[in-house]
Amino acid sequence: MKRVGLSLAIALVGLWSFTACNSNAALENRVDSLEDRVDGLEGNDQSQAVVSENAQTVAMPESTTAAGVNAAGAPAFEFAETTYDFGTIDEGEVVEHTFKFTNTGDAPLVIQNTSASCGCTTPSYSRDPVAPGETGEVQVKFNSQSRPGVQNKTITITANTNPSVTRLFIKTNVTPKGEEVAGPVRR
Repeated sequence: MKRVGLSLAIALVGLWSFTACNSNAALENRVDSLEDRVDGLEGNDQSQAVVSENAQTVAMPESTTAAGVNAAGAPAFEFAETTYDFGTIDEGEVVEHTFKFTNTGDAPLVIQNTSASCGCTTPSYSRDPVAPGETGEVQVKFNSQSRPGVQNKTITITANTNPSVTRLFIKTNVTPKGEEVAGPVRR
C-alpha cells in the first residue's frame, strides 16, 4: 500500500513538473512574440510588425510609421508638457493648469472626451476642431479638499488621433489643515 501511495506521489510530482515546463515554454514563446512586436514597433524591423500573440505578422502600410502612427492625414497632439507639478499647496485650495498643444497632423483634431482618475480633478477642453498647425488647450482643475498628502492624478484624452488615447499628469503635495485645539492653550 505504501508503494502505491509513493508511486502515485512521484507520478503527480512528475506530471506537475512536466506541466510547469510547458507553462514556461508557453511563457517564453509569449515573451519572444512580444519582443518581436516591440522591435517591429520601434522600427528595428521596418517591413513587419507583429499584430497578435501567436506571432502572425502583416506588412505595415507605407503611410504608417514604425511607431504605428498614420503619417498621412491623421491629426496628432504635440503638447508643450504632459506633466505639471503644482508644488505644495494647502488643503482646500483649488488650483488650475492649462495644457497647451499643437495639432502637428494633416487633418483637424477633434477631442471626443476627457476624463480624470479622480473626482477631485476636472478637465475641460474646447469642443471646436483644431486645424493642422493650430493650437488648443486642455484645462485641468484640482480641488485639494480632503486630499492631504502627495497626489498624482491622470487626465485621459480621447481624440481622433492615432493612438486615440493620450494621457496628461498632474501632481502636488497637499499640506493638511491644522487641527484646531479644543480648550485653553498653555504657553
